[in-house]
Amino acid sequence: MQDRFETFTMLINRINRNIRKIKNQEMAEYHLRSIHISCLYYLYGMEGLTATELCERCEEDKATISRASDYLEKNGYLICESKTAKRYKSHLILTDLGREVGRKISDKMDGMLRKIGAGLTEAQRQEFYRCLQLISDDLDEVANAAAQQKGEKHYDQ
Repeated sequence: MQDRFETFTMLINRINRNIRKIKNQEMAEYHLRSIHISCLYYLYGMEGLTATELCERCEEDKATISRASDYLEKNGYLICESKTAKRYKSHLILTDLGREVGRKISDKMDGMLRKIGAGLTEAQRQEFYRCLQLISDDLDEVANAAAQQKGEKHYDQ
């Protein structure tokens, strides 16, 4: 059982670290971090998301998305649709620069996914994602139960 836990956590951590590393390397010329890449990717694919929607898509908390969107706005990648409404509920819209970088991010991610999945059949890929979803759902359930026992609120609730 110990080897199973170590293998699982080591592989998940290694995959996550490599994804962040690739994001940071690929977008270094734009002075963007991993969270900025995620925001631009989702905004490019679904123009006009709110910060709340970005939190859901990126699986990040409000503070992280707020800092990221502030940075992206100050550096000309996006604009906030409304200056009067609650900022968190206002749509974030990509500028021309944001769309250009979003397209590059999307193209790079598509190429990366083709390369890293080249050894899998479509059926294997679908089964892998099905299993990964089951593991993720089970981990959410365990985390929620642990948080409830301690009287805390799990971030996904």
